[in-house]
Amino acid sequence: MSATFLTVLLLLAYNSALLAASVATESVSVGPPPALAPGQAPPLPNQGTLAEPRSSDQVGFPAALTASVIPPASTPTPGRVALGEKLFFDSRLSGDGTVACATCHDPARAFTDGRPVSVGIHGGVGQRNAPTVLNALYNKTQFWDGRVNTLEQQAALPITNPFEMGSASIGDAVSKIAEEKDYQTQFMQAFGRGVNEQDMLRAISAYERTLFSFDSPFDHFIAGDANAIDDSAKRGWELFNSKARCNLCHALSDKQRDVTVFTDNDFHNIGIGILRHRVGPLAQQAEHELAQGNLPDVDKAAITSDPVSSGAFPPYEKAERYRGIQNARPAKCPRDRALLPRRINANTVGCPRSLQQG
Repeated sequence: MSATFLTVLLLLAYNSALLAASVATESVSVGPPPALAPGQAPPLPNQGTLAEPRSSDQVGFPAALTASVIPPASTPTPGRVALGEKLFFDSRLSGDGTVACATCHDPARAFTDGRPVSVGIHGGVGQRNAPTVLNALYNKTQFWDGRVNTLEQQAALPITNPFEMGSASIGDAVSKIAEEKDYQTQFMQAFGRGVNEQDMLRAISAYERTLFSFDSPFDHFIAGDANAIDDSAKRGWELFNSKARCNLCHALSDKQRDVTVFTDNDFHNIGIGILRHRVGPLAQQAEHELAQGNLPDVDKAAITSDPVSSGAFPPYEKAERYRGIQNARPAKCPRDRALLPRRINANTVGCPRSLQQG
């Protein structure tokens, strides 16, 4: 067995330990996303207990960090959170009443949709897949490309995106719920005024700020339980922070390990093209140039979108697919944010226990 292949296996063992959860008893079985007819939006997911706000009583929960990233004006009070959860699952916020926030952020799929790229109103296909909402409150920027800074800003854009929820405007979305008595009561209790655009986005973001996910076997290991993960996962953790060089993007710095959110919140060009853009020949050329040591030529060939977020191949596959380019110097153009969600689609990684957080 080659040393490279062994390295990949150890990293997979570590990642599996990171994703696996141990505290919930609810049994969850998640199959592949349903096939859709042309022009059909995905079905609305069940709300269920997995959608409930998370308890902070989790091993590994970063209380100080959490307090620091919640703006004082955006404190997730119980009233705001309950209102936000209701809005998160309300398909009336879309242009034709078929798509909700939860369509692309299904609690049963760790608040993703499990698709290579997301599908929205009228079966519109986006350019990237849906990042998880879990632990999104810790992101310094939102979306794969970091185009907004706050969860409030993030909540607004999918509502009016013609390939996602497709409403004509935020005001149009609000108008569809403004006359409902329950919403009028909840808005008044949460914000002291009637149904309006700003508070709708504040409520959704308040709910999203309760979706933190820790308490995995890895968190117990970091907290001192040496038996929480197996030896293979421990070796994977060491490789993650050394020879595999995962920590160059997925740590606070290459000298400081990150055991909380696994990202430097920065942007990186890692020199890989997008397979769905028919750059197979370019990738073959890059592999040849790397073998010849022609790193400047590889830099020139770099493409600027993350192949994982764009659905080119599953997250764990990239560890093996990238192994041949680990010495390539990055190109100078900006890249997608280095984001390693602690909890990702269980169907993708074959580890449904990762969804069973407290």
